[in-house]
Amino acid sequence: MSSGEHLMLNSLEELATTIISCKKCPRLVHYRVYVAEKRPKRYLKDEYWAKPIPSFGDPNARLLIVGLAPAAHGGNRTGRMFTGDGSANTLMRALYFVGYASQPYSIHRDDGLRLKDAYLTAVVRCVPPKNMPSKEEIENCSAYLKNELFLLKNVKAIVALGMVAFNTCVKILSELGVKMPRPSPKFSHGAVYKLEGELFGRAAPSLIASYHPSRQNTQTGRLTQSMLNNIFKKAKQLTLV
Repeated sequence: MSSGEHLMLNSLEELATTIISCKKCPRLVHYRVYVAEKRPKRYLKDEYWAKPIPSFGDPNARLLIVGLAPAAHGGNRTGRMFTGDGSANTLMRALYFVGYASQPYSIHRDDGLRLKDAYLTAVVRCVPPKNMPSKEEIENCSAYLKNELFLLKNVKAIVALGMVAFNTCVKILSELGVKMPRPSPKFSHGAVYKLEGELFGRAAPSLIASYHPSRQNTQTGRLTQSMLNNIFKKAKQLTLV
């Protein structure tokens, strides 16, 4: 399936079922199972999800958050977006700080976490080797994100976590007819682009760029908790306009 093909299923539940059963990328199908089989000692007793990860959150959300892909021992293990690793908790602390999350941590699918007015998704739904999906794999998954943009009718702002997510959002929104500024939007942490035109008959959402809350970024100080908190404070302001 190319990025130009639209699934346009009529419910998020039906879309989630389709995502979970997806086998379009042979490399990712193999790798997500390989990761589960070669799990580290600390997770030997865990039953890995090892399937594509459906999105998660409030279907009436005004904020859409787009990550890169499930983490090998985070989402690929737990079966929920941004769950079970350090980056998940960094993100959840920010969402909790602004009022989008019911708790400041995301440990497993049954930990009671609820999102209000926010919806979590990703560019790619399976864990990729070295966290680097190929261009073809990103295109294979693009139809799912397009379908979510169709179904999430209240979205006013999108936070893209990382350059790949940001560039993919720009590409997808352009393909869906949203008018992009010139020159084309460039990734820069904290940059806000108020897009023009319509998306499925609704006003185009604003697009916000943020560093991804990966360990590589948080442990080096490139992204601090307060920096990420401020991204979502900015996002909330845009969704209330």
